[in-house]
Amino acid sequence: MRDHLRTGGVSETVIDDAVLILSELLSNACRHGRPLGGSLAGDGDVRVAWRVDASGRLTVEVTDGGGPTRPVPATPSVTAHGGRGLNIITALAKDWGVRDDVRGEVTVWVVVQDDVCSARRREDFATRVTAPSVSQIPGLDFADAFDELD
Repeated sequence: MRDHLRTGGVSETVIDDAVLILSELLSNACRHGRPLGGSLAGDGDVRVAWRVDASGRLTVEVTDGGGPTRPVPATPSVTAHGGRGLNIITALAKDWGVRDDVRGEVTVWVVVQDDVCSARRREDFATRVTAPSVSQIPGLDFADAFDELD
């Protein structure tokens, strides 16, 4: 993907975002979706596509056989090991959504565009998906623990 987009003249910022977004979408498809064809015994196939339109907007899509739930952003706890993927996508993307088809396939699509809002989105991303600082966790003071070691 990276080489194809770079050859097409897409900015490095958009490429970096798109690669991370594709990784998150593929992880979600593998974890929550069924293989294409609807069989649980399938070989795990998913379909990936991307395209750049005339205005420079990049759309990334991942299609799987659907799953028991709809893709929606979660609100994971600070200590959760997952559940941040769609929040990452929301923070980096211009837009995203879910499309169903008559065969039961589900496509999650994401629009990535390098524009004047990218700095704001990056700032928003940093505040929404990073762990809180130690000072924000009640009752946790690392200084006390290390003072006893002296």
